[in-house]
Parts: sequence; structure tokens; C-alpha cells
Amino acid sequence: MTHPAQHSPVLAIHGGCGAIPRDELTPEQNGAAREALRRALEAGFKMLTAGGPAYDAVTEAVAVMEDDPVFNAGYGAALNRAGIHELDASVMEGTAGRAGAVAGARRIRHPVRAARALLETSDPLLLIAAAADEWAQQAGLEMVDNRFFSTPSRREALERMLEREREGTLGAAPERDKHGTVGAAALDVRGHLAAATSTGGYTAKPAGRVGDSPIIGAGTWADDRTCALSGTGKGELFIRRALGHEVHARMLYQGASLAEATDAMIHVEMVALGKSGSGGGAGLCAVDKNGNVALPYNTEGMYRGWINAGGLYVAIHED
Repeated sequence: MTHPAQHSPVLAIHGGCGAIPRDELTPEQNGAAREALRRALEAGFKMLTAGGPAYDAVTEAVAVMEDDPVFNAGYGAALNRAGIHELDASVMEGTAGRAGAVAGARRIRHPVRAARALLETSDPLLLIAAAADEWAQQAGLEMVDNRFFSTPSRREALERMLEREREGTLGAAPERDKHGTVGAAALDVRGHLAAATSTGGYTAKPAGRVGDSPIIGAGTWADDRTCALSGTGKGELFIRRALGHEVHARMLYQGASLAEATDAMIHVEMVALGKSGSGGGAGLCAVDKNGNVALPYNTEGMYRGWINAGGLYVAIHED
């Protein structure tokens, strides 16, 4: 009887490319962000080393970040222009391409867990707004009041963005007020890939706006033949480029490496799109079928990290 080859598990995460600029980052904020990244990596990797599937590991890693107000997802998520949290998340696995997603959810404490539960059926794959909340409640997931997600800093960010709008200085808003997302990509011991993404969108977004995070093929992608990835940045651009799928396609059809495909999208394609006035700030975390990791970003910083048998790495800026 032959046993399937064991792969060395790998987990990569990002906490958004809307990082606080280096010269404004206090030692306390720096420590809190790194500690949060570490906790997320350890939670997901624990599942991988126990032989768990990649899609459970990425769900766990993202759920830890959804609980931390350092990041723009779950508790501490951005507010839309009406002062309400509308949360998006998705999970995809690379074996059969199963996926689940929610968009505009208002009461699901861990949107990524709802996405993970929807992955089991993949039909429906994507639920929105009140229907997503209702489905999650019936599935027995933890529900909270929308105000649960609010923090003083997110309320202040909303005020700043609305003030900028009145002054006509929106373009000068810092990355951290504009967007931020959390995500994870993993390779498990069986050689299967998965990715998960969760976000509150950008501060002062219009009510009902949906970004790339719950869109399979844009902000989330996984295929065992190539890679798994989660994106962060201007969601509209990720959707327009079908960025997640494009990385996969470059690898599958052009024979590009993970580094080549991800660098081309983040440092060339998104930068070019950004010059059209849309702001091309973007980044992603990705793992390929051989366990290689890529964490490219074109902003000043991106909360990021990875873990494998050799150790754990976290960073915010160019360090």
C-alpha cells in the first residue's frame, strides 16, 4: 500500500497594505501588529502540523486577525459613509476549486467562518447582506450587533475621510484610512492549497459597495496546480484585472514562477492601473504548490509574515 508523499506545510499571511507609515508607527503599535501577525501564523500553522486541511488553517489564521483591532476586518473594521460596518470574506481550496463567500454582512462575528461554511456546499457560493447574516445565524455561527465591530480609531478615521471629502483632499488620504484587508494562503501536508480573505472595505465607502475580497478570482484564489493567494489594496482594480486568477494563469499557461507572476501583477499591472487615477496601492500573500512564498506590495508597507518548519517571519516595512 502506497502512502501519499508528505509535504512540508507553509502558511503566509498579510494584514493589509494600508500600513501605518514608518515614521508614524509608535513602538506600541509596532509591537501590537507584530504580535497579532505572530498569533495568526501560529494558530494556522498548528492546524497544518496536526495534518489539518489548508482551508481550515487559512480560516483560523484569518479569524485571529478578525478578532484584532490592529487590522481592518471583523472587530476594528472600517466604517462605510453611513457609519455602518459591512464585512466581506471568502475562502477557496485548490483541490476541486470549492469556495464560499459573504459580502456586506453586518452581524457575523467572523465573516471568514461563514465563508468557510459556505465552501462545504459551494452552492450558494456567495451570499450578501441580510441573507448572509441569516444563513450564518441558521448555521450556528456567532452573531453580534453591528456596533460590536466599532473602535474609536475607526470612528475617527471616518470623520477624517468625510472631512477630506468636504475639503476636496481625498487623494491625499493616507493608505491606512483608505483600505486594509487580512488574508492567508497555505500548503498542507497533502500538498493541497487554500486561501482566505476578510475585510471591512475602505473607510467611508458607499453603503453596499463590495470589493475584491469576496470575489473568487479577484482577491482570493487557490488551485493545486499553481498557487493560493489573497490580495489587499484597491478592490475595484483587483476585480477589473481578475488579479488572483491572472497570477494562476501566468503560472499555468506561461510557466511563470510565483515570484514572476505576483511581481508582474503588483509592481507593473497595478501600478499602471493606478496611474489612471484609481490609486494602484496593492499587495498580496501567496504560496505555490512547492511551498514557495511571495509577499509583494507597492505601498510603503504591508503587515505580513510566513511560517514553515524552518521558522516564523513577520514584517511591516522593508525589514
